[in-house]
Amino acid sequence: MKSALIAASMAMSLGLLMAGGDLTPVAPIQEAATNCSSDEVFVEKDTQLMWQDQKYTDKEDGAYKRERSYGKAGNWKHAMHYCNSLDYAGYTDWRLPTSDELQHVHRIFGEEFRYNRGDDFWSSTPTVEHKYDVVYAADGYIYQRKPSQSNYIRCVRCIAPAK
Repeated sequence: MKSALIAASMAMSLGLLMAGGDLTPVAPIQEAATNCSSDEVFVEKDTQLMWQDQKYTDKEDGAYKRERSYGKAGNWKHAMHYCNSLDYAGYTDWRLPTSDELQHVHRIFGEEFRYNRGDDFWSSTPTVEHKYDVVYAADGYIYQRKPSQSNYIRCVRCIAPAK
């Protein structure tokens, strides 16, 4: 029995060698060191605000276009919940920005977010007739939208210590 196992092992080894196989041990694959962090931020130094600057996905673009809520796009209630529960770049104190904050950051000449959309972004600022302000990123102007509409979301946090 023992000799049959040895003969079978030798036959398999010979077969591998004849077929061009290599019996040398394979070294473990070394993973390249990369920085693939998706937790990017934009720091607005004059206002001491840190902005979420994360890539928008196809699903989020689809939610925006189809009046749905998903990730960084959706209705106003979704936007508030998204920012208030966001754990991003090592921080959990994110919030939906005011319209003044959004307008200010979109009017900085030469400083733009790495990931942006030239559409409306929700603010936390209420207006008349049960609407909320949005800021159109392409021109920095404020408009009013119904809370049921879908818009993009960008969260913000204060980096200055509270006084």
